[in-house]
Amino acid sequence: MQIVLVHPAGSNWVPGKKDITSTANRMAPLGLLSIAAYLEREGHKVYAHDCLGPKAVSNTQAIVDKVLSHHPDLVGFSATTSGFLDGYNLATEIKKRRSQVLTVFGGVHVSSMGAVLLEQFEHIDYLCMGEGEVTLAELASGQTRASISGLVWRDAGQPVTNPPRPHIPDLDTLPFPAYEKLQGFPKGYNLPLFSFVLSPGATMVTSRGCPYKCSYCDRSVFKQGYRYNSAEYIYEHMQYLRNRFGVRHINIYDDLFTANRRRVAELCDILTSKPLGMQLNCAVRVGHADDALLKMLKDAGFLQLSLGIETGDPDLIKLHKPGVHLEEVRDTVKRIRAKGLRVKGLFMMGLPGETVESIKKTSDFVMSLELDDMNMSKFTPFYGAPLWKTIFEQGTFDYDWRKMNCLNFVFVPRDIDSKDALDQLYNTHVKRFYSDTEWRRRFRKRLWEHRRSLWYMLRHLPTFLAAMRNFEPEREHITNESFGDHIHPPVRPRRMKTPHAINIAPAKKESR
Repeated sequence: MQIVLVHPAGSNWVPGKKDITSTANRMAPLGLLSIAAYLEREGHKVYAHDCLGPKAVSNTQAIVDKVLSHHPDLVGFSATTSGFLDGYNLATEIKKRRSQVLTVFGGVHVSSMGAVLLEQFEHIDYLCMGEGEVTLAELASGQTRASISGLVWRDAGQPVTNPPRPHIPDLDTLPFPAYEKLQGFPKGYNLPLFSFVLSPGATMVTSRGCPYKCSYCDRSVFKQGYRYNSAEYIYEHMQYLRNRFGVRHINIYDDLFTANRRRVAELCDILTSKPLGMQLNCAVRVGHADDALLKMLKDAGFLQLSLGIETGDPDLIKLHKPGVHLEEVRDTVKRIRAKGLRVKGLFMMGLPGETVESIKKTSDFVMSLELDDMNMSKFTPFYGAPLWKTIFEQGTFDYDWRKMNCLNFVFVPRDIDSKDALDQLYNTHVKRFYSDTEWRRRFRKRLWEHRRSLWYMLRHLPTFLAAMRNFEPEREHITNESFGDHIHPPVRPRRMKTPHAINIAPAKKESR
């Protein structure tokens, strides 16, 4: 079968503002590429089209022309909530021009909502729930619809939901993602600036699922279990990226890379004994980052560790991220820095229960940690997250899928006056962090290491300056009163020394 897999662009910025996310951080769509590689191994001819790719056309008609030029029998779309409607527009146009082409949608949005989408969106033929590799392969092979686990289809116009697809038990049986199908890979797929030294960079996922249950995470695809690639498989995957594509830095985007300590120790041993000339970044969780493990990561070539913290308010962290305590966070950050690793804090603003005072506590906590970098995403409720059941009781919610990208405040907690007030608090905090004298001193010491990032910023300077202007408070009295008299009015950032336009990619709370 001829198959085209599409990664829709979606809405990745703020309404009325230029979308610069792909300029600042363009990630390869790994889930889609994993399915592409699996389908090809099963004997199908597969093409991939990344609507956010460096050489992608942006006009709907041009994208459809590109997709149909491959004469597909089936077109599959992998979409998050904010990308779903963009994908559906493409599917609608494809159906208008070639009605016989089958359209299949998968991904986290589809897996969380299910059959109701077939009731509301007539140009979708099938939904692929959960992991897509085997389900899509069985559909493409001509297996009867009723026998395909994980498939949602229509019978006499009514949606039918088949039994769920069992998880792939051994992830090592999967082929490496089909990176070669992306035009411009790897140089056109840039990691967050100032998060790497060597280039070009790439991304990897080495596990699926997470044993924890944070209130805001949608686990509709991989659920709460935890499966992972072996150390040997991961090393071979890294070696493949190094030898075939010249990759020098890898960001590992697992939800919980260090959950299985033994496999991480085995991987570090291999990387130390047989170095690949690469550096790596990953995320760790409090409780999974002892001193011996941190030393192994450092020796193996890891550069930066990200730590999901979310809030500096003790009551909110107990509610939304149970099992994590602020003093443990502080201790983990100190130990990461002591081992010569960089540390990046991941936070969210606007969680249910948030107040002006809790935002101030978070801002003060962030500033006390001496982080090397920080990402503050705007809390977005997702349909499959545990807190969804009560979200409409916790505040006001603009239920617009296109805005649900962690870059817009679609939810305003009931104790915050308005979205405008929340935006002002957010802007003030971001500027406070990147205007901090000590942070700037640390950043200046590494400027030469980051000359590639600096050169990239210079090449795209108008875009980054436009993004930086989004963090200019419009009403100073809101920010000063909210954060207290001891906070001076934000200093206007100096060029090239305040890269708070860099980390604008949403935190990974809704996995692709």
